[in-house]
Amino acid sequence: MLPELAVSPSIGETNDAQKNVFDLGAFVGDLTLEEDPSSDDISLEGLEQELEECKNNDVVANILSKGTKLRDYTKGVENDLRKVELDSIQDYIKESDNLVSLHDQIRDCDSILSQMETLLSGFQEEIGSISSDIKILQEKSMDMSLRLKNRKVAESKLAKFVEDIIVPPRMVDILVDGEVNEEYMRTLEILSKKLKFVEVDPMVKASKALKDVQPELEKLRQRAVSKVFDFIVQKLYALRKPKTNIQILQQSVLLKYKYVVTFLKEHGKEIYNEVRAAYIDTMNKVLSAHFRAYIQALEKLQLDIATYNDLIGVETRSSGLFIRAREPLKNRSAVFALGDRINILKEIDEPALIPHIAEASSIKYPYEVLFRSLQKLLMDTATSEYNFCDDFFGEESIFYEIFSGPFGVIDEHFNSVLPNCYDAIGLMLMIQIIHKHQLIMSRRRIPCLDSYLDKINISLWPRFKMVFDMHLNSLRNANVKTLWEDDVHPHYVMRRYAEFTASLIHLNAECGDGQLDLNLERLRMAVDDLLIKLAKNFPKPKLQTVFLINNYDMTITVLKEAGPEGGKIQMHFEELLKSNTTIFVEELLQEHFNDLIKFVKAKASEDPTSSPDKPITVAEVEPLVKDFASRWKAAIELMHKDVITSFSNFLCGMEILRAALTQLLLYYTRLSDCIKRIVGGSALNKDLVSISSIMYEIRKYSRTF
Repeated sequence: MLPELAVSPSIGETNDAQKNVFDLGAFVGDLTLEEDPSSDDISLEGLEQELEECKNNDVVANILSKGTKLRDYTKGVENDLRKVELDSIQDYIKESDNLVSLHDQIRDCDSILSQMETLLSGFQEEIGSISSDIKILQEKSMDMSLRLKNRKVAESKLAKFVEDIIVPPRMVDILVDGEVNEEYMRTLEILSKKLKFVEVDPMVKASKALKDVQPELEKLRQRAVSKVFDFIVQKLYALRKPKTNIQILQQSVLLKYKYVVTFLKEHGKEIYNEVRAAYIDTMNKVLSAHFRAYIQALEKLQLDIATYNDLIGVETRSSGLFIRAREPLKNRSAVFALGDRINILKEIDEPALIPHIAEASSIKYPYEVLFRSLQKLLMDTATSEYNFCDDFFGEESIFYEIFSGPFGVIDEHFNSVLPNCYDAIGLMLMIQIIHKHQLIMSRRRIPCLDSYLDKINISLWPRFKMVFDMHLNSLRNANVKTLWEDDVHPHYVMRRYAEFTASLIHLNAECGDGQLDLNLERLRMAVDDLLIKLAKNFPKPKLQTVFLINNYDMTITVLKEAGPEGGKIQMHFEELLKSNTTIFVEELLQEHFNDLIKFVKAKASEDPTSSPDKPITVAEVEPLVKDFASRWKAAIELMHKDVITSFSNFLCGMEILRAALTQLLLYYTRLSDCIKRIVGGSALNKDLVSISSIMYEIRKYSRTF
């Protein structure tokens, strides 16, 4: 028997029941175990640990806190359980009728569910049978779908075959009796497809239907070929009618029926070749006649600029004065000067001249204007014809066969004109025109005239070189005696050279032909030599120098007026002008102040006391000083008049006079400095002219200009 648990009385007296944590030893206290013979087998080892683990259990804690004995508590629990059991039994007895009713209901439900199970089992068997039927139907459906698909494919192929091989009556009526129009073109396309179908597909050739249809198709082909041949030849004959606008007829009529040519090319090769040959022959003759008539009309408008004798170094009187007497002066100047002729390059893309309008206005044109018009007409005609041939026939080679005639007409004209052309400026303008026309055709992306334009360009350059060499040789072989004139003003040969060179430099600026630059240098050397020879015919060196200065100044002026492209040639003449100006200044001063200049150059730079044997004396210098003081103003006035009469260019004369007076001032300044170093030189101060007075005179004459 378990011993009673002795609980310390102090626990009940304390007010620590509100605490959740309590001391187990304080509640339990010392365990007093009663002696029990049967307790030998009971071990309390670990009890304290178990109590420690159960201290958080509310029931255990409540028991321990109240001090209730375990045995009493156990009995109380058993009594409670027995009471609950008896209460439950009473409840079951009270609900017995309900339980019986519930049992009966469950049994009825079970019976109903059993019947439902039987019924559903039957349904399951029927559904399984239906599923197998559906599977069979599905297989049949797939088989029927495949058969339908195959039949549709066969139907489409058969329908296409029937459509491609049959010849509808409407199609026969159109091809045999119909007019050639847009509907006829569409029917021709259908016939072409049928002909290609029976020729290309090997399966068709083996079909029996072809034996019935092929003869009919061949008859239709022959009829269509014959009919469109007659039609297209009739249209081609319209091109031969006078005053027919070929381009409009090609664009508005022939191109509408270009499929006719395609059909003939595919199904009537021999007839196509006849049409092709007929078109080539027609256009060759028509265009050749047009260009021949245009060239003949242009020749009536030609203004001859230069002849064989119109060369730089040829004397004017030997070129036929009486022959040229009726020719306007402005046309004669165009031989060497570019002038307004440059405008042709600005009008490069303008429409070609209309001869009868130009002839009615009685205007004559240099050949390069007519040349541009002819080439412009050729470019526009060739561009139109090239595009038409490519679009209508699909062959570029037809163009060259057509234009063999027009090219021959133009070449015949050009070969007759070129050998008689001595206009170097005109030839260079034509070279520039060809260059610009090549650029125009390149922008149009039309290559048909490439070889022709290259050929013309190759023909022009040698002719230009020959005419240029004629000018060069005219300078080298010039007769100085017949060319020389007793006049220091610019020579007409030099003016010709300046204008000719300026024109070629200006025209060559865009192309930059190096060979022409070399030729211009050769021409410059030749004219230099000729000018020196002409200058030597003047009896006085001063006149020779004036002649050279006037010609150099005129040449520089002409080159500057032509543009900024003068380059080395202009620089060369500027150097010659500068050196000859220096020579003239010395000659002019020596003419009026020779003794003063000799003394200054010989002795003014020396120290008067450096040569004790021959010192510079006042007596030696005094005549120079007095002579200068007595006539320096008059001498300057004479120099002024001399310069005005010698130089045709006032600006050039002003610069030369200013240079001469400046040089005179330098000489006189050196003389004054020398006098200051001479012993007793101060005695000459009263005769010395002040520097300021000379400067005043220089400024006065500068203002005069």
